[in-house]
Amino acid sequence: MPAGSPRRRAGSEHLQSATPVQDSEIAFDARGLVPCIVQDWRTGEVLTLAYMNAEALRRTRESGEMHFYSRSRQEQWHKGETSGNTQALKAIRYDCDADALLALVEPAGPACHTGERTCFHRGDLSPGAPFETLPILERTIAERAATRPQSSYTARLLEDRLLAGAKVEEEAEEVVRAAREESDERLAEEAADVIYHLAVLLRGRGLTLADAERVLDGRRQP
Repeated sequence: MPAGSPRRRAGSEHLQSATPVQDSEIAFDARGLVPCIVQDWRTGEVLTLAYMNAEALRRTRESGEMHFYSRSRQEQWHKGETSGNTQALKAIRYDCDADALLALVEPAGPACHTGERTCFHRGDLSPGAPFETLPILERTIAERAATRPQSSYTARLLEDRLLAGAKVEEEAEEVVRAAREESDERLAEEAADVIYHLAVLLRGRGLTLADAERVLDGRRQP
């Protein structure tokens, strides 16, 4: 971001609709239900699709954690009440017809009853969508940080912040050289190396790429 560019706080007004929908305007179906897509607030990954009625929505608003209505059991349920895999609500959005909801959440564990991170773990999984790559990378780095396997290059970088910083500098120089002298493919490869080493450097300080993304979001113009 150029020096002197306006900086705006994360969560600023550009995220808010000019005409916010009131809960009373939600178009519940004949059974009093509305579908709710649940999405990871930080990574953008879709976690599950569930249903809410007015009571589930009220409980979600009041508790700050996701509540749904089970069509099979015909009862309210609090996500994670027994498993501990709760989903903390960050924001609720509505589609253009107000007949579907999008809940942005911070998950405390897997979304799926099978133990998978997302309920959408079957079907065409390879190649992965581009937006899935960085969350998977960061989860791998976090696992290396927790276990510190001796043969892991990532663990070595996490142990030595000076080395991690030097690698970011080295890879950044290689990106510039690739942009000046090499092919598009080589530029993409060098850029990938920068992103990996930067993610490790951030993890060593207890940060993630999302922290940098929030800074960028705060600088965005309306």
